[in-house]
Amino acid sequence: MDQALASKAAPGSLEAEIANRRTFAIISHPDAGKTTLTEKLLYFGGAIRLAGQVRARGERRRTQSDWMAIEQQRGISVTSSVMTFQRDGVTFNLLDTPGHEDFSEDTYRTLTAVDSAVMVIDAAKGIESQTLKLFEVCRLRDVPIITYINKVDREGRDPFELMDEISEKLALDVAPVTWPIGMGTQFKGCYNLRDNVVLKPKKDGAGAFDAEERVNGIMDPKLDDLVGDPALMEQFRSEADLASTALSPVDPVAYREGHLTPVYFGSALRDFCVGDLLDGLGAWAPPPRVQPAEPAPVDPTEDKVTAFVFKVQANMDPNHRDRIAFTRICSGRFKRGMKLNQVGTGKSMAVQAPIFFFAQDRDIAEEAFPGDILGIPNHGTLRVGDTLSERTDVKVTGLPRFAPEILRRVRTGDPMKVKQVRRALHDLSEEGLAQVFKTRLGADWIVGVVGALQLDVMIDRIKAEYKVEIGFEGSPYAAARWIHGPRDKVEEFISKNSSQIAEDNDESPVYMAKSAWELNYTAERWPDLTFGVTKELV
Repeated sequence: MDQALASKAAPGSLEAEIANRRTFAIISHPDAGKTTLTEKLLYFGGAIRLAGQVRARGERRRTQSDWMAIEQQRGISVTSSVMTFQRDGVTFNLLDTPGHEDFSEDTYRTLTAVDSAVMVIDAAKGIESQTLKLFEVCRLRDVPIITYINKVDREGRDPFELMDEISEKLALDVAPVTWPIGMGTQFKGCYNLRDNVVLKPKKDGAGAFDAEERVNGIMDPKLDDLVGDPALMEQFRSEADLASTALSPVDPVAYREGHLTPVYFGSALRDFCVGDLLDGLGAWAPPPRVQPAEPAPVDPTEDKVTAFVFKVQANMDPNHRDRIAFTRICSGRFKRGMKLNQVGTGKSMAVQAPIFFFAQDRDIAEEAFPGDILGIPNHGTLRVGDTLSERTDVKVTGLPRFAPEILRRVRTGDPMKVKQVRRALHDLSEEGLAQVFKTRLGADWIVGVVGALQLDVMIDRIKAEYKVEIGFEGSPYAAARWIHGPRDKVEEFISKNSSQIAEDNDESPVYMAKSAWELNYTAERWPDLTFGVTKELV
């Protein structure tokens, strides 16, 4: 369903609302310019009046998407945030994901909640390791990707070299939409190959582009007057002609099927081609898609509301000690106050104060539609992976938890504050920031994380939000694996290896191996069991 179908649907109908939704994430390697692009998308969408607030003065030295203290101090995104805005009748739900490599699990779960993604690439560096990892996650979930090659106003690699790298490394057809007129010190603007529109820098070279100028193709003499560099124009015309004829045109079907990526060259910092990117998302990105579920996938046009929790965030507002469940609407027309079943528990809850997000700012949501992201305040009743529905027979699937790569023992500074530490670890584990394992013998808490920066974030947040200081020390364990298999075999294994058994937050048994060799040896000795690196959230 797309804009054409939306025009045929009755205004305000479920079908029209679905057709006008675009829920997408931005993925990139650290420092590719993701946060800057996020700010400019909000600016071009009319959601903020001043883009790039990270460079403003005083209290305004904050980006809208980085709201935690550690994010503002380090200049990185360490938690996913949600921003909703509108442009030309389309409602955009932007999920800003952590770019830092330490936060791939949170990023993965966020990607389960989107229908498309924007991949940001640094024009000087090309495809980097984290970009490649996140692309593979998108490919696993058939999430279509639009590419934004950023920082063309700085010295960078040849545009065709960058296009070739995308084609070869990602096995995608590339379809250029905008093209740079020079790069770095020779940068004279960007050209929209589809609309024949030129974005030209201001004469002083600072700030955003000067204006949009429409021309009659790349051979229009008006271009020479706008650019004023005959040698550069000759090079640009040669490149633009080759890009238009030799590379693929944008095929919306191939893009949505994951075979092709539209490519935008631009500069987020200077606003080049950010509006073009939004127009492309509105025109080509898929509206809310069918979601995997049991016993059957959930179609967004179903009358009954179904949603799933993909993230839990505690203490977004420390003054209120709140706990918000980020919930993706999959189907139906949600209305404030309606009762939804927490599938699997037999409980139902009335959602009285759902909220829409603008980073840390909020508005009460009176209604929501498939593709929308709601925040549901709760006191620990909702967890990552929960399905909420008017039905009782549906469970949204595809939200796994990953085995951690780093295991550390928790060290508490004040033995009188054990209860606060336990509460903090429990809350942060349920958010998905880290995993906490309690050993069956002894009283150790073992924290498992994907990357070391998560440990710093835990220390920082527990100190700020729970007023407790903790530390971490070496753990005797090298790997944690969930134990799956016949019940009698699992119980036999646990009884014979009790010193290396722990429980996760769900009280599921976990084998704590002291080395990779021990893990492999144990797996060989117990062929009826599986030592899983993932666990489906239930």
